[in-house]
Amino acid sequence: MSDRTHGISALIGIMFATVLLAAAAPADAQPSWPDGAPMPEDYDWVRLTSDEWLKGDVTAMYDNELEFDSDELGVLMLDWRDVRELRSAEILQVRATGDRIGTGRVLMSGGALEIMDAGMTFPQDEIISITAGEPKEINFWAIKVSAGAALREGNSDQRDFYARASATRRTVKNRMRIDYLANYAETNDIETTNNHRANFSWDRFVTDRFFLRPAFGEYFRDPFQNVAHRIWLGAGLGWQILDTSTTSWEVFSGPAYQATRFDAVEPGEDDSVGSAALVVGTFYERELTDWVDFNYEYRFQFTDSQSGRYNHHMMGSLELELTERLDLDLSLIWDRIEEPQSDADGVLPEQDDWRYVVGLGWEF
Repeated sequence: MSDRTHGISALIGIMFATVLLAAAAPADAQPSWPDGAPMPEDYDWVRLTSDEWLKGDVTAMYDNELEFDSDELGVLMLDWRDVRELRSAEILQVRATGDRIGTGRVLMSGGALEIMDAGMTFPQDEIISITAGEPKEINFWAIKVSAGAALREGNSDQRDFYARASATRRTVKNRMRIDYLANYAETNDIETTNNHRANFSWDRFVTDRFFLRPAFGEYFRDPFQNVAHRIWLGAGLGWQILDTSTTSWEVFSGPAYQATRFDAVEPGEDDSVGSAALVVGTFYERELTDWVDFNYEYRFQFTDSQSGRYNHHMMGSLELELTERLDLDLSLIWDRIEEPQSDADGVLPEQDDWRYVVGLGWEF
């Protein structure tokens, strides 16, 4: 057989082997990023667990959802657990559990996220949020406003209003919270509920778990509990029991001073009192599913008899995600004063106030 015949036979054999290998390869197989290849310069790249690659820009990641502006498909909301690989051309700010924050270009692969310009590496399941661009003040804040109303007319006219606002600012070492809650109701043009509660706290983390609370306080008003104004201020410490991408649980305690002014008192009684107090509280958040979150907070104060001896505030909420920003909020609220003060007519207010409220919440 001539050399030419041998060459033709070898060429046919190579072509046949190539066809067999191509047929044996999975039809949907996608190549991985070449080893040693440089980071992208113009676009961010995302690889899904299905081995599909997307080209575009990372917008943000929060509540275990990555918002990605695909070059071809538009804005996509991707489950964080479905993201196998991430390579960014732009600068990203990453916040992980324990208030660890880093800024730079990101390389995520094999369940670990590396901030290349900062020399920091976090497990993927410990990432809480990602924002695009250099750190800005607005990126440190999470704000939510909720409101609800019920109007009834007929044999009796009733109007119920509910409002709540919360703002949290988090940096590497500090966390500040501000909350406001209000309830108002009237029946046949007669006011039946009117209470307001505002509280704040400032935490300074000493370690990933232990934090000092240099200042915290609350303002409360409820004439129907015979409280015209109640203010307490204090300082304490706390412990972050859990801090993962789906669950956060903390406890705190500290001494405080409480000042109360009553709405009305019997003749000869003081209309204002003050006392030392011990404040204890807990705050719990958990993502139950991709679209349902559960929040629970409970605070109580021990004071002297004139100041009520013991009072607490409890609120449990389910937040049902309707859209990316809009939630349906279902909340149960329980306020209690162990020894309420009688009013000018000698009427003793009820110890407990229960409220079940439904509202719409908007997240910023």
